[in-house]
Amino acid sequence: MDGDAFNPECPTRLVLDRIGDKWSVLVVLSLRKGPRRFTELRDTIGGVTPKVLTQTLRAMAADGLLTRHVFAEVPPRVEYELTPLGQSLQAPIRAVTDWAEQHVNEVMAARESTLSG
Repeated sequence: MDGDAFNPECPTRLVLDRIGDKWSVLVVLSLRKGPRRFTELRDTIGGVTPKVLTQTLRAMAADGLLTRHVFAEVPPRVEYELTPLGQSLQAPIRAVTDWAEQHVNEVMAARESTLSG
């Protein structure tokens, strides 16, 4: 059965919350070229606290968007990788990100004129 995002009882809204979260978007973009360790993700994304990144990664794993691989090494090595479901988000997220990067000046100008007007 397909979802209905306009139905307040539909779990589609939970999915939209996950994929509409800025940190989830940035994690998907950061993992597009393959697995990364936590520190690599944190450094690539920038501005995210370790606590928030940990919460985001856990939630995305729970939603089936990424996997967490723990390697039996000393010290332990952990890598995060998109699942096929997470990979299917790359094109739509890339399209929205491209739009945002192309129109950021227009949006900021409109915001500024609204705030100063």
